[in-house]
Amino acid sequence: MWYKINTRVVVLALLCVLTLNVYADAKDEREVDYLIDFVAGSDAIFVRNGSEHEAQEAADHLAMKYRRAGRYAKTAEDFIDNLASKSSITRKPYTIILSDGSEILARDWLYGALNDYRAQQATESLPGSAGH
Repeated sequence: MWYKINTRVVVLALLCVLTLNVYADAKDEREVDYLIDFVAGSDAIFVRNGSEHEAQEAADHLAMKYRRAGRYAKTAEDFIDNLASKSSITRKPYTIILSDGSEILARDWLYGALNDYRAQQATESLPGSAGH
């Protein structure tokens, strides 16, 4: 009897771990999708290896990198650090020219967007919020 209880507990624990992993993977995927959509919907200019690119073109490029090299982007942070903030070939950092003409590192800009997104998600998940 003790053996059967332990087996059930182990199976239940494994199911919980697998469920959490699937949830985490889905959350990470949503965050990366958000970042790509954020780039596409911005009015910023993406500077890659000295060449300027419109927002949609930059988003398409990041989506392509994610499709091809997603194994290096298990989390949204991995996506930013490994794919979306520097050239895979030259290793030069990407920069963003904002609508006011100022320039910022793509890494900093994307981390700001990710932090804003997470704050919004946390607010929407609170009891009594509009998201429920």
